[in-house]
Amino acid sequence: MDIKTVQNSYARWAPVYDNTFGAVTDVGRRRTVSYINGAPGTVLEVGVGTGLALPHYAPGMQVTGIDFSEDMLQKARDKVQRMKLRQVVELRQMDARTLDFPDNSFDTVAAMHVLSVVPEPEKVMSEIARVCKPGGRVVITNHFKRQTGMLASIERLFSPFSHILGWHSDFEIETVLQEETLRVEEQRSMPPLGMMTLLILRKTTGG
Repeated sequence: MDIKTVQNSYARWAPVYDNTFGAVTDVGRRRTVSYINGAPGTVLEVGVGTGLALPHYAPGMQVTGIDFSEDMLQKARDKVQRMKLRQVVELRQMDARTLDFPDNSFDTVAAMHVLSVVPEPEKVMSEIARVCKPGGRVVITNHFKRQTGMLASIERLFSPFSHILGWHSDFEIETVLQEETLRVEEQRSMPPLGMMTLLILRKTTGG
C-alpha cells in the first residue's frame, strides 16, 4: 500500500474512526495500555491516530505519539486539550518509516492496529527497534492472517479490497518478527472474538 493511498484512507476514516473501528477494538486497546502502564517510563505510540488510547495511560507515564495523518492528529490534540492529559508530552506528524528520534530513546514502543496499514511495515519495525532502549519493550496489537477456519476465509475474501478498506486483512505475523534485536516474550489473543493478537517483544541488551 503506497503512502498516498494510506493518506487518503486516513482522511476518509478520521471523522468516523472513533465510533467504528475504534469502538470495536476498544477493549483490546484498554488491555494493551494497562499492560504498558505496568512499567513506568517513556512511551512512543506509533500510529497514535485520533488518540483513543491516550486517556488510558497512567498519569506517571510520559507518552509521545506520532502519526502520518494530520486529520487524525488534530483529533488527538483536541482530546489531549479537552481531557487535560498531562501524561502526553508530545504529538507529532511523522512517517513511521523514518522516525525523527535518536537511537534508544524510549522504554516502550507501542504499535496498535497500525502495522497492517502502513506501507513497508518491515521498515517501520526496524525503526521501532532502533528507537527502543536495550531491555525495553515493543508492544504490538494487530490483526494477523489465519491459515484455517472461518476467519481465514473472510480474510481471503476481503484481501483484494485492502486499498479501499485501508488495511490488509491477510497481514502475516512474520512481517513483524524479522528484527534480530527483538525477541518474543508473549503472544495472546485479544478481543473482539480473538481476532486481534497482542505481541510483547523485548529488545536485547546488546541491540
